[in-house]
Amino acid sequence: MKMEYCLDKIFEQIDFSANPLPKADYENCKFINCNFSTTALSGFNFIDCSFTSCNLSLCRLIQTTFNAVIFDNCKMLGLHFENCNQQLLSVSFNQCNLDMCSFYQSKLKNTCFDGSSLRDTDFTEADISGASFLHCDLLKAHFEGTNLENADLSSAINFTIDPELNKIKKAKFSPENALNLLTKYNIEIG
Repeated sequence: MKMEYCLDKIFEQIDFSANPLPKADYENCKFINCNFSTTALSGFNFIDCSFTSCNLSLCRLIQTTFNAVIFDNCKMLGLHFENCNQQLLSVSFNQCNLDMCSFYQSKLKNTCFDGSSLRDTDFTEADISGASFLHCDLLKAHFEGTNLENADLSSAINFTIDPELNKIKKAKFSPENALNLLTKYNIEIG
């Protein structure tokens, strides 16, 4: 059964938790101030779309395609991005709340997470090489077997990354936050 196709449409101030978004291929669509909280977006395809000031918390994302999708100022608590279509996963986050999300084994090279909260977020075995974490809060974010090569964490805060368990070659850290790489040694500097 072929899915519907929706092109160049703007969806504004719609509560999709009450009236679900029809399952379709959405291309170059804009979602502004919409509520998707706890909805099922499994099997949906979003290509070149933007989500601005939307609530996507606890959405189900099984085989959801986010290709060249921008999230700006969105609330996205508890999402499991590892369940998305990994072949086409290409996203950008600006000023988003991504607390308690999971990017387990996701391939997100050069992804922007700028100005976002990523507290308690799981990056285990993810490839986030070249990613930008400018002004991000990474309190209790989990990094293990994570590829952070060439990532920019120069203005990120509250992270703990074990260099022995992660790839951090050429990652950028400020002199102050580079001390977070030594947390496991329980040493005092100063």
